[in-house]
Amino acid sequence: MKKDKKTADVVLPTTAAHEPRARKARQPGVAVEAADGRERRQRVQAAETCLAVLKALAGLGGRASLTAIGAAVGESPAKVHRYLASLMAEGLVEQDRGGTQYALGREAIHIGLAAMRQNDPVRMAEPALQQLRESLQVTSFVAVMGNMGPTIVRFEEPSLPITVNVRVGSVMSMLWSATGRAFFAFMEPQPEVEALLARELEAAGPEQRRLLHASRPLEQLRGEIRAAGCAAIRDLNLPGISAVAAPLRDYNGHVVAVLCALGASGGFDPDPQGRIAQAVCEQARAISASLGYRD
Repeated sequence: MKKDKKTADVVLPTTAAHEPRARKARQPGVAVEAADGRERRQRVQAAETCLAVLKALAGLGGRASLTAIGAAVGESPAKVHRYLASLMAEGLVEQDRGGTQYALGREAIHIGLAAMRQNDPVRMAEPALQQLRESLQVTSFVAVMGNMGPTIVRFEEPSLPITVNVRVGSVMSMLWSATGRAFFAFMEPQPEVEALLARELEAAGPEQRRLLHASRPLEQLRGEIRAAGCAAIRDLNLPGISAVAAPLRDYNGHVVAVLCALGASGGFDPDPQGRIAQAVCEQARAISASLGYRD
C-alpha cells in the first residue's frame, strides 16, 4: 500500500504568534524576575516614603499632628498613617496618649545622638580649607576658643612665595584679628571672652582706639560684624595681611569654631561683599548645616 506523499510531507507551520509562547514556555523564570523587580521597586518606594515622613516630622520640630505631617510630605493623612505605624513599630516614632500628636521616638533619638558624636567641626571643616586654598590661593584655617583666646587647630597654606606668620597653635587676638572678632561678635557672651576683650581694649594704643567707636566700641563693632555676616580686617593684626572670618555653628546655634581665610593685602580683597568673603561665608554655612544648624 502506497503512503500518501502529501500526508507524509505535511508540516505544521510555526507562526510569529506562536514564538513568544514558546519562548515563555522555555523561560519560566522571566515572570518571576519581573515580579521580583516590582517587589524591589515597591520596597524602595516604601522606604523612601518612610524616610520622607521621618524627615518631615523632624523638620516640624520633632512633634506634629497627622495632618501637618501629611501636608509636609504632600500625601493624604490615611497614607501617612500607614507609614507612621511602621515607624512606630520600629521605635522611630511615638504617639502621645491622646493620639493626636506624633513625636520622634527613642530609636530616632539614639540615631541623632550617634550622628552628633561624630560631628567634629574641625574634621568637617578640612575639605573647606582645601577648597579655599585651591580655589582662591589663600591661607585658610580653623580656630577654636581656647583658654588663652582663639587658637588655630587646622591650617592650609598655598604654594606662594609669601609666608604668613601663623601656624597651628597660634593664638589670635580677640579684638584685632578677624578670627577673634568673629568669635566675640557671633557667640553668646562669656565671662572669659569678655575679660580677654577688656584687657585688649585697655592695652590698645591711641591709633588702635581711633579705629573703634568712642563711647561704645565693642557694641558698635559687634553690630557692624553681625550686619556684614563676617569679620573682615585689612593690615590690622599683622601689617600687610588681610583676613575674613565666619562662625561655625552647631545644632543649637552655638559658635563652636571659626573659619578664616587670609593673605597678603595686595592680592586679597577683604570686602564683606567680595569674592573671598562670600566663599568663606558659603563654606561656613555648609559646615554649620552639616553640624545640624538650621538658619
